[in-house]
Amino acid sequence: MTLVPHSLLRARWHGHILNHMVQYSSDLDSVFTAVADGTRRGILERLGRRQASISELAEQFDMTLTGMKKHVQLLEDAGLVRTQKVGRVRTCSLGTRRLTAEAAWIAKYHQMVEAQLDSLGEFLERTKGDQP
Repeated sequence: MTLVPHSLLRARWHGHILNHMVQYSSDLDSVFTAVADGTRRGILERLGRRQASISELAEQFDMTLTGMKKHVQLLEDAGLVRTQKVGRVRTCSLGTRRLTAEAAWIAKYHQMVEAQLDSLGEFLERTKGDQP
């Protein structure tokens, strides 16, 4: 295993130090981060059936309002959820994000894995009679 010096993980940019290990700026990253959590996936499934208030979601997922607001905000930042406040009630519904780029990335990854498995299968076929 090769260790990378800590200094190589950082770069100076106009006097600021950037830590490349923790920067997530693309829309793709925000969506994958949002759906990486089971509760947030559950929220999306729930909103797929019908809209709900933050209070209703918090109750359904046995969570505090503050915790639910954080989950919903992350989903909203990724474009997966849309909220609207009427009076004191904030209502959530599915956002308009189509997930086209995410689906393309998954398809590309799937093709790479399939190609490697095909290569492995071909190798095993070629070498199956070579064992003593």
